[in-house]
Amino acid sequence: MYIRDTIAAVSTPPGNGGIGIIRVSGDQAAVVGSIVFTPVSDGGLVSHRFSFGTIRDAANGVKVDEAMAVLMCSPRSYTREDVLELHCHGGWLVVERVLALVLACGVRLAEPGEFTRRAFLNGRIDLIQAEAVMDIIASKSDAALQLALRQGEGALSGRIDEVRGHLLQALALVEAYIDFPDDDLGHTDVAAITTSVESAQAILSDLLATFEEGRIIRDGISVLIVGKPNAGKSSLLNRLLNENRAIVTPIPGTTRDIIEETIIFEGLSIRFLDSAGIRHTKDLVELEGINRTLEKVPLADLVLAVFDGSRRFCQEDQMLLDALAGRKVLAVINKSDLPQVLSFPDGCQFLDTVRIAALSGDGVDLLKRAVCRQFHQSGAIDSREYVSLSRARHRDALVSAVDCLRQFSFGLQERNLELLAIDLRDALGAVGAVTGQSVTDEVLDLIFSSFCIGK
Repeated sequence: MYIRDTIAAVSTPPGNGGIGIIRVSGDQAAVVGSIVFTPVSDGGLVSHRFSFGTIRDAANGVKVDEAMAVLMCSPRSYTREDVLELHCHGGWLVVERVLALVLACGVRLAEPGEFTRRAFLNGRIDLIQAEAVMDIIASKSDAALQLALRQGEGALSGRIDEVRGHLLQALALVEAYIDFPDDDLGHTDVAAITTSVESAQAILSDLLATFEEGRIIRDGISVLIVGKPNAGKSSLLNRLLNENRAIVTPIPGTTRDIIEETIIFEGLSIRFLDSAGIRHTKDLVELEGINRTLEKVPLADLVLAVFDGSRRFCQEDQMLLDALAGRKVLAVINKSDLPQVLSFPDGCQFLDTVRIAALSGDGVDLLKRAVCRQFHQSGAIDSREYVSLSRARHRDALVSAVDCLRQFSFGLQERNLELLAIDLRDALGAVGAVTGQSVTDEVLDLIFSSFCIGK
């Protein structure tokens, strides 16, 4: 339920900074500005123009800070309501005192994401664009930022609107015959309905095919480094990060827990996880580390299986391969600077094999490129026209739409118009859930609860 009261919140991160911004949205925004802010120049606040002045406590006239203020009158604002922003000094005490003065004017503290939620409810943006706001803020790489910006501009929304257009055309024809039951569905209209539905299905299929890459771009890649003890896993992690993050010793079993660090390479965020060496052991602490490693295997987007190229294939190497059965594995043959004696048994299959020397760094950049190749071989993410799904919510809704249209195609042969109309309406509902044209308050609560307060 949309309560049209006036809300306020701090829109800058907590802590000390150069500037702190308090945002106010609602019918009383201009009134709040006139109470707490006194501009140096006469005439009060003018919409969309910054004014310099002072913030004072209306109760006693005490000066709190010098500040800039801008009033953005409806509908030319972020929320399409009257919006006031107070730009004060960024010390936490100053910001808290200014916010307290604003709230004392009868304004309510905003809930997480409530400003963006009002922008959605007031029709300035759709739900995809609202979620893109959070994705822009949370972007971990250039590729993720570009994808979020494209979605914020409406690129994905446009494709969804195309699907809705095709489905509405088909539904209009079906409902026309429902309204006139004495008429039989003609061959020409059946062909037109089929064409519209197939056009919608083609777009949905294209979009669903982009989800895995879009998810990788948005969330980054999870890469688990595994191997037997002393294969060079921790040395590899340190070389990938260019810092001594993991302890390296000649003693087997040094790494007992999962170590996670992230790098940005070729536009992608890659989260590397160093793990305990896999072997048979009676050490309870080391065994717990191995169990944690095995639990991470099915959760990783890619596994780097590190082998010591200077040693022959052994039982511990086979134990590792058995644990990785059915996973996406890239073989890393370490210690390439030493005489090579490792050979794999027949039947071993990897996505790729890269030889490196972790201590010197030889081959590590080739390894990084090999990792990236597994996820964006097409180079599509470099295109400014790239449109992709990146959220599971979008994917699930479009899968539901595809299922409805598949049911529609089966039922078209029987010509039960009422059932056909139901299938098309269900498909429209599923597609509309992506952009927010058919979405429940519970879903909105879930989406916007992940936003920060003040956005």
